[in-house]
Amino acid sequence: METLSLESCSTIHLQPCWNSRLQQNAGRKGPVLSTGNWRYKQTQRCSIQALKFGRSSNQVKLPTLSIFCSSYNGGCTVSETDTCINEEALVLKKNADEISIGLEGKIIFLVGMMGSGKTTVGKILSEALGYNFIDSDRLIEQAAGGTSVAQIFKEKNEEYFRDNESKVLGELSTMHRLVVATGGGAVVRPQNWSYMYRGVTVWLDVPLEALAKRIAAVGTESRPLLGQASVDPYAQALARLQQLIDKRGEAYGNSNTRVSLQKIAAEIGCVDVSDLTPTTIAIEVLEEIANFLRCNNVKNGTSNSKSNMYNCIRKL
Repeated sequence: METLSLESCSTIHLQPCWNSRLQQNAGRKGPVLSTGNWRYKQTQRCSIQALKFGRSSNQVKLPTLSIFCSSYNGGCTVSETDTCINEEALVLKKNADEISIGLEGKIIFLVGMMGSGKTTVGKILSEALGYNFIDSDRLIEQAAGGTSVAQIFKEKNEEYFRDNESKVLGELSTMHRLVVATGGGAVVRPQNWSYMYRGVTVWLDVPLEALAKRIAAVGTESRPLLGQASVDPYAQALARLQQLIDKRGEAYGNSNTRVSLQKIAAEIGCVDVSDLTPTTIAIEVLEEIANFLRCNNVKNGTSNSKSNMYNCIRKL
């Protein structure tokens, strides 16, 4: 709730700059707002509240309100604008604090296709949890004297890269308090899963069309498995991504938990998954990890909560 001081006003008009996405979720045309009347040139303080709409606590947002001050002389000026309050950062930190004890310092391994946002989301998670962030591909490049992944594929071969990838993941798995963004193909080797299962694995599942758009926008030069750029980079990326998911899809399913961007978007009435903020995705990751930890406790007999047991059975 925001408290504002408005001077020399006879009537306060609140004009909502309503967000269409929130409007859809609320099932109404907009928030109900009222006006108030005050004596001329009398300083008043008014408390303004707007209902919070969203699918859950991680979608707590308020509409932007423009506050207009109308005086008796007929003039009308914008006195103050109260910008939309986005509490995502607060919810993120709250969720991170809640699961930190249950995590016991375990590593979070993010898996998913190239362009799925593992690095961006991973950095947000690491900051919220107080963990260090590691990009496994960058470690491989450093070990190769600064040679890029694309160059390693070109000068050596994919098998050489995968060998080094497994070595890096094995070393990382002995550490604690890390968020690791893995390479898109890290899931293909069973050996890598033996390392990643020492922590918690999270699959960032992004629709191929969205991935193709992202990759086409930045180019395919840094993506050795996509080949050289063509006249239609989007079509090329989409076709190659389909081939890769056909090979890796089952392997991604071995993750401890899955975060579907399409599901998140549908729940909040978002047409394009690209409109989801990285923080929203990070919050969902923490919620899925919390669910996994609860179910793991039920499985190990360390939780006797009937509700937890029911939720775990339902998820299965």
